[in-house]
Amino acid sequence: LMGVGHPLDLVVCTTLGVDMYDCVYPTRTARFGVALGEFGEEGVGADAGIGNEGTLRLKSAACQSDTRPILQGCKCQACVNGYTRARLHGMLKKNKAAGVALALAVRFVTMHNVCYMQDLIKRMRQTIMEETHESFCRGFSKQLFPSGNVPQWAQDASTAAGILIRQNRFLIIV
Repeated sequence: LMGVGHPLDLVVCTTLGVDMYDCVYPTRTARFGVALGEFGEEGVGADAGIGNEGTLRLKSAACQSDTRPILQGCKCQACVNGYTRARLHGMLKKNKAAGVALALAVRFVTMHNVCYMQDLIKRMRQTIMEETHESFCRGFSKQLFPSGNVPQWAQDASTAAGILIRQNRFLIIV
């Protein structure tokens, strides 16, 4: 499926039967200092730098002194090698004269986003083979939307695939 790259989109479209994706979103969004992941436990809002549908704005003030990796447990080069949210924030906020730091930060965020998306696809493939995809969808939904405010389009598409989303849950329609 061309042009679909948000993590939620991939989960919903995979549930609908799509099995191949091609999109620039993970790399393009990295150029703006936006990292992808399941950040739901941290809270959504401008104060946290957390956007909806699994994004973290590393340029936000909330990341300025945050010493955590982009995403706990991520195996990308940035997360494994100690490039914290604060460090990447500083590199991304440098002026254009410090282009090397900016370019390096963008490279690390790009590698993170691609690594995250590969891991997401790998997890979905595994849950489909193990016939636990419904449970995966439930956990993914809780991570992205801890308050249960799943977008209507995702609810409608999941219902069409036989999975009913209600109040932060995926319920299987048999």
